[in-house]
Amino acid sequence: MSDLTLRPPRTAGTSRPRPGARAGLLRAVLVRIGTALLVLLCTATVSFFLVRLSGDPVKQLLPPDATAQQESVLRAGLGLDRPLITQYLDFLWGLLRFDFGNSISYNEPVGHVLAERLPATLELAAALVVTLVIALPAGIVAAMRRGRASERGIMTGVLLGQSTPPFWVGILLILVFAVGLHALPASGYGTFANLVLPAVTLSVYSVAVVARLLRSSLIDVLSSDHIRTARAKGFGPVKTVLTHGLRNASLPVVTVIGLEVGSLLGGAILTERVFSWPGVGQLTIEAISNRDFPLVQAAVLFFAATFVVINLLVDLSYSLLDPRVRTSR
Repeated sequence: MSDLTLRPPRTAGTSRPRPGARAGLLRAVLVRIGTALLVLLCTATVSFFLVRLSGDPVKQLLPPDATAQQESVLRAGLGLDRPLITQYLDFLWGLLRFDFGNSISYNEPVGHVLAERLPATLELAAALVVTLVIALPAGIVAAMRRGRASERGIMTGVLLGQSTPPFWVGILLILVFAVGLHALPASGYGTFANLVLPAVTLSVYSVAVVARLLRSSLIDVLSSDHIRTARAKGFGPVKTVLTHGLRNASLPVVTVIGLEVGSLLGGAILTERVFSWPGVGQLTIEAISNRDFPLVQAAVLFFAATFVVINLLVDLSYSLLDPRVRTSR
């Protein structure tokens, strides 16, 4: 009996990923996770040594007329009298147990201090929503109406958005909407009105970057053969872009959105300072000023871990967006 009689017929849509492809994808995921952990280890090491080069916190915690004995007692209580390598090894052991130590300024576990400020920073994620709501339609319109007045207007706004520092945007918004129009509060936390100006400030630059890149990617995709085939079949321009063009143009856009999330976190430090927003960024500036070693280290690791995890997810999402990436692994 031939092999053909033993094999069930293969129907369309029932093909399964090859074992080799699944093993390759799993290997790629493990490699990226290992790389992410290595990045976090390097970040933790650099932050540990840099904060100790910034100065001695004992001098700030004690009055100017403190004796040498008082300084020695406090330094021993903070664990700063031990050899630097011993402090570093204890720091790494604490990281493995998710124990960041006690805050010097707040005299309580660093994890509790960060947990209290984390919700305020997460609320600023509304800036990413603003970015997507404005940037995606703007990029699509600019690509579809190339050479027209609407595209020139959008690209002018993109140029202004990319050329303006976020902290200057925040100050300008305060002058216009808080001081001039008295429409929104200049600072504070707890209401939707307090969130509007910080979220808009953070999103201005990201809107410009995402819209500009989406326009460029769509222009390249719209000149490809499969788009011309879709148009020949009678698809309208909007359906062609949304059905066939947007997904093919999404890879570089998704990459930039992942990077912009990291930029939003970095910009949140200055934005929270401008608007007196009680988030992790404001807490980081206070910890640096007070030379609060454990709190600075934990805040830096929080920003680094968020950036690394988001970029890892973006990298893995390529397999869902483009089958060519999935089959090449």
